[in-house]
Amino acid sequence: MSVSNGRNPFAALLSLAALAVCGPAQAAGPDAATAVEPLRLCADPANLPFSSEDPARPGLYVEIGDALGKALGRPVTHVWYRTNFGKRAVRVTMLARQCDATIGLPQDSDFMGPKVIFSKPLFRLGYAIVASPEFAFAGIDSLKGRKVIVQYETTPQNMLGPREDMTTVTVLSPEEGMQKLAAGLADAAFLWGPTAGYLNASSYDGKFRITPTDGPALTWPTAVGFAKGSADLRDQVDAALPGLQATIADLLVKYGLPTAQPMKFGALSSPARVRVAAMGDGAFALAQAAPATTPGPQAAAMPAAVPPAATSAPSATNIAEGKEIFNGTCAHCHGPDGVQAEKRIDLRRLNLRYDSDMHNVYWKTVHDGRPSKGMPSWKDVFTDEQFNQIWDYLQTVQSKE
Repeated sequence: MSVSNGRNPFAALLSLAALAVCGPAQAAGPDAATAVEPLRLCADPANLPFSSEDPARPGLYVEIGDALGKALGRPVTHVWYRTNFGKRAVRVTMLARQCDATIGLPQDSDFMGPKVIFSKPLFRLGYAIVASPEFAFAGIDSLKGRKVIVQYETTPQNMLGPREDMTTVTVLSPEEGMQKLAAGLADAAFLWGPTAGYLNASSYDGKFRITPTDGPALTWPTAVGFAKGSADLRDQVDAALPGLQATIADLLVKYGLPTAQPMKFGALSSPARVRVAAMGDGAFALAQAAPATTPGPQAAAMPAAVPPAATSAPSATNIAEGKEIFNGTCAHCHGPDGVQAEKRIDLRRLNLRYDSDMHNVYWKTVHDGRPSKGMPSWKDVFTDEQFNQIWDYLQTVQSKE
């Protein structure tokens, strides 16, 4: 889901008054009592390839819903609600009985506990390797020595970020990842497959090969979700699904979702965090694994002399170079572009925390590290010039609140 991303959990969308219920109204009259009730489906109004309120491009789940309604002999209406609120979107719509079902929920017992029941799986969704057709991808070892785009706080980042035999470029969304890949800023990208496939087909003329992956925290079954107590409707949907398999297969191709045989990956060696979104990337946080282990104490290194901070305004070139280094390395912990909700590692707050001592703290931390807090030393990785470029960039993102 798009993860896409201007999201405000305090926006008016949280109110049920923000719901827009669309579809044919039941006509009043002598036959009103015997009229067939519509099948009300919750959907995101702007979340292609999954759903859209644009009738010219309704999306995969909307078209599956239409086919399902036809199979059940019921007209379909939609309750439109933005799903970037994750589980809250399900809670204030389907669980509040504003709609009967939601297509595309992750079929997982941990998803909202017993409050939600599921149909049989529709298909599986997951992450995929995106690269040019000439890139011979045969497994994770094919990425050695390469520059690979990964999404922030996803399984691909957890898998590739700690490795020293490849370079990762961190992005916030599949859209940004596809843009960087198309601009030649990386050799491959490890992105949310449905969105990458849709963009490849709709915006990049199919220039990339999309290889779906399979493995722990890389792929999940998606299904139709219902509120607990709707078992009768769930059973009707399950009975109709076998007859819709050919239609669903055609729709997967229509919207560019990866359908090739997935590449099997092994388990994560030390997962930090797992996110899954069957409705779209970034919508649902289903599981949080054990945090990565903190390195043990190391022998204290002799502190390096801290060079004075530059007194002149940083150049645009320095800022751009610093941003590229930051997003390629530092973003794994501190967030792409410095966007980080955890205050203790939010580098946008350096000026608030350290004021005039900000430069000294920055230099000593990145140069010598803080091993007991999980911050390694970077003095053998970056030059003093690169440290200065990162510093120049960090000054542009400091909070003034």
